[in-house]
Amino acid sequence: MRFVYWTTGLAALLCILGCSDGTALSRKNSDGESAPWFKDQGTQRGISFRYQSGHEERYFLPEIMGGGAALADIDNDGDLDAYLVQGGKLVAKDGPGNKLFINRGDGYFEEHADSGDAEDTGYGMGVTAGDYDNDGDVDLYVTNYGSNVLLNNDGTGEFEDVSDVAGVADEGWGTGAAFLDLDSDGDLDLFVVNYVNWSVSIEQDCFSTATGWSLADYCWPTAYNAPARDRLYRNNGDGTFTDVSDQAGLDVAFGNGLGVVGLDADNDGRTDVFVANDMGENQLWLNRGDLRFDDEALLLGCAVDEHGVPKSGMGVAAVDHDNDGDTDLLVVNLATQTDSFFRNNGTFFEDATVSVGLAAATKRYTRFGVALVDFNNDSRLDLYEANGAIGFSRETLNDQVYAEPDMLLRGLPDFRFKEVKSEVGKQKPPIYTGRGMAIGDVDNDGGLDLLIVNRDGPANLLMNQVSNQGNWIRFRVLDRHNRDAYAATVSADVGPMRVSRDVQAAGSYLASNDPRVHMGLGEETSVRNVSVRWTDGSREHFGDIDAGTTAVLRLGEGLAQ
Repeated sequence: MRFVYWTTGLAALLCILGCSDGTALSRKNSDGESAPWFKDQGTQRGISFRYQSGHEERYFLPEIMGGGAALADIDNDGDLDAYLVQGGKLVAKDGPGNKLFINRGDGYFEEHADSGDAEDTGYGMGVTAGDYDNDGDVDLYVTNYGSNVLLNNDGTGEFEDVSDVAGVADEGWGTGAAFLDLDSDGDLDLFVVNYVNWSVSIEQDCFSTATGWSLADYCWPTAYNAPARDRLYRNNGDGTFTDVSDQAGLDVAFGNGLGVVGLDADNDGRTDVFVANDMGENQLWLNRGDLRFDDEALLLGCAVDEHGVPKSGMGVAAVDHDNDGDTDLLVVNLATQTDSFFRNNGTFFEDATVSVGLAAATKRYTRFGVALVDFNNDSRLDLYEANGAIGFSRETLNDQVYAEPDMLLRGLPDFRFKEVKSEVGKQKPPIYTGRGMAIGDVDNDGGLDLLIVNRDGPANLLMNQVSNQGNWIRFRVLDRHNRDAYAATVSADVGPMRVSRDVQAAGSYLASNDPRVHMGLGEETSVRNVSVRWTDGSREHFGDIDAGTTAVLRLGEGLAQ
C-alpha cells in the first residue's frame, strides 16, 4: 500500500523519516516520491488520547518524564488492545484517568468504558503487562509518582485494583517495571524501577541558558542527589507478593532508573535484569539462583560507555542483533550523547556504538522510546527512536519547546544501521515530545506497528506501511498455564542464519510490548528447526513451519531435546 500525500501530526514527520535513501529500499511511487514506512492513524483507528503533564508555573520534575503505554491482548481474543497511562496534576489530581482501548479485530479500536479500576487517576508514568495469577488473563501493573497499582483482569477487560492485598503498592516514584519469572517456579515475579526520591517539598528552581536567556526549566536528576532503590517482589503463587529486595541484593546499588528489560546475559539459563540509569552507571543484575542477584554491569562492560563515562540512560532494548547466540543491549540517551550499543561477546560486553553506525546519527536528540525490530521483514533489525527534549534549547524554543523529530534507521547486511532520510519536500512537519513507545502488530498483517505517547500531545499509532515487505513468521509461546512464557527463547534457521528471539514484553521506555515473537524472513518461505528454550532450562523441538503464520508453541507439545 502506498501513500503519497502529507498528513497531519507525526505522520507528516514520518513521510520524511520513512522515505528511502537511494538504496535497495527506495520504492518510488507514481509521483516520484518515496513511500513512507509508517502512517499515523491514531485518530482514524479510534485512539483518542492526550497525555497531560499538568505543568503550570513551577517546573516539577515528574512533569517532563511521562507517560507510557501497553500493547497487550487484554480480552484474550488474539489481537492487541491498547492501554495508555495518564498524568494530570501532581499537587491536586483533577484530570482524566488512564484509558483502555479494545481492538475490534481489524486494528481499529473502541474505548472500553467499563474497565473498572483500570482508569487509575494516579500521576502515571508507565505500565507492564503479564498474567501474574496464571488464570489466562493479562493483568497490568501501573507505575506512578506515588502509589503504584496492580490491576487484576477478570477476563472481560474489567480490572480490580488489588495493589494493597497483593503487597505491591510501592510509594516511590516508579518508572519502568517488568513481570519476569526470576526464580523459575512457574509464576511471574515483579521488578520495579524507581527514579528519584523526589517530593514537591524538595523541588528546586533551575534555569536554562541554552537559548541565550536565563529561563526557568526542569532540573537534572543529579540536582537532588537522591537516587532511588529498585524493588523486587517475589510472587507467592496465591495472588500476593513479598518484597525480597534486600535479600535479593538490590540494596547495594541505587540509581536514577528508567528503562528495564529481562535477558539471559550470560547464557546460564537464568533470567537477568538490566536497568538503564539516568546520569549514572547502568545496572546488570545477574541472577545467581534462589532470587539472589549481583550487579555486574561495570565488570562486564555495560555500566558506562567506552570512555568510562556514565550516560543518561532512558529506553532499552535487548536482542541478539548479530545472530551469534547471545543477547546484545541498546540504551538510548540524552542529546549530545550517542546511543550505547553494547555487543555481547559471550563473556563481556563491548561498546560497539561506533562500529554499528550509531555514533554520529543518534546524538542530535534526546531519545526515550526505542524499538530494535525488523520493520521491513528483510531479516535485519531496524531501529526507531521516539525523541523529545527535557530542557530548553535554541532548536526547540517554539510553541512546543521540548518537541523533537523521531528517528528511523534501517539495518544493513553487515549489522550496521543507516538513517532513513527524506528525498521529498522542504516543508517542516509538526513534531512532538515523544516518551513511552510500545511495539506490536495491531492489525495482524505481519508488519510491526508503534504506539507512542507524547508529552502534552496526542498519542500516535504508527501503522507499518513499508512496501514490498519480506516474508515473516510469528510465534505465540505458552507455558503450562497457557500464559506467555516470558524470557523463553525461540530459535529457528532462517536461510543460512540461526536466529534467536526472546518472549519479551518489558522494554523500550515505560512500555509493555507485544509478547509474540516476530521474525522477518526476507525471501525465505519457511523456517527450519524451530526450538524453544524454556525458563526452566528444558528445550523442545517443533520442526519446520511455513512463513506468514502465527504458530503456537506450547510447553510439553514439542519433542524434548
